[in-house]
Amino acid sequence: MKIHNILVTGRLYSEMAKLLQEKGVNKNFRFVAENEVCRDDFFWADAYVGFRPAPRFEFGNIRWVHSLGAGVDSFLWNREWKEDVLLTKTVGSFGKQISEYCLSYMLRDLQCHDVYGWYQSQRQWKPIPPQPLQSQCVVIYGTGHIGQQLASYLGMFGVQPIGISRSGQMKPHFVKVFPTDQASEVLPKADWVIAALPLTNETYHLFDEQFFALLNNASFINVGRGATVDEMALWDALENRNVRLAVLDVFENEPLPPESPLWQHPNVIITPHISALTSAEEAVDCFLQTLQRIEANEPLCNKVDVQKGY
Repeated sequence: MKIHNILVTGRLYSEMAKLLQEKGVNKNFRFVAENEVCRDDFFWADAYVGFRPAPRFEFGNIRWVHSLGAGVDSFLWNREWKEDVLLTKTVGSFGKQISEYCLSYMLRDLQCHDVYGWYQSQRQWKPIPPQPLQSQCVVIYGTGHIGQQLASYLGMFGVQPIGISRSGQMKPHFVKVFPTDQASEVLPKADWVIAALPLTNETYHLFDEQFFALLNNASFINVGRGATVDEMALWDALENRNVRLAVLDVFENEPLPPESPLWQHPNVIITPHISALTSAEEAVDCFLQTLQRIEANEPLCNKVDVQKGY
């Protein structure tokens, strides 16, 4: 496939314009803010590059869509995909970033940072033994690239991560992987459950009342997609102590509405979808590598299976 006209939008479009100009890429580009993309752009371009479809998105003459993020649900969720349009995603340091994000909150909790902060404010000397990370049973939902890298990082601390996936197929860095329908065998033993799943028909509200009822005072981290969680079921689980701590970076509606009760819950930590951010440099590098492979008709490691949704 030969690509000639490329429409670039999203929050990085101006930074990408400078980097691509410096690299002297011999293609026709339009760098446009999302809210300024018009119908003519979709019929001019044969490639679309962005984090999500621009308002009033249509396929026009587009033959290739490249997501600047690792997730592609904004392109596929509740949208009929055109069969002859290639969809690719950005592959970068997301696994590393998410691993550091999760580890930071796990260690903060196990090392009693908040408790000691309060004791310090009260000028109290009260030793509490920290819990070693290797003593924790950690269950990771999602055993793809990000889940595997997270499992690898945890393994360096002596953790023996357990994976949950649709197939239950064994993957590197996990001591065991269960299929989703057998998760009840391990969830009651979990100290931490980390969700790193894409949004698909199968994962929508996967973490529901039935799921949370299986937890026994566990901590829950979501770095996947917000709509995989039934937020009311999570609230009930926090109140019932099935979940003792929730660290949430993604939500079904973003930004999280001010009226959401999750803002006020003392056992909830909220971050604004920052556990893995695409840099302009990574975006350009992955885009150019993908473009080169497409035009050389070479295999793509970042091609999305639109039927599976990832």
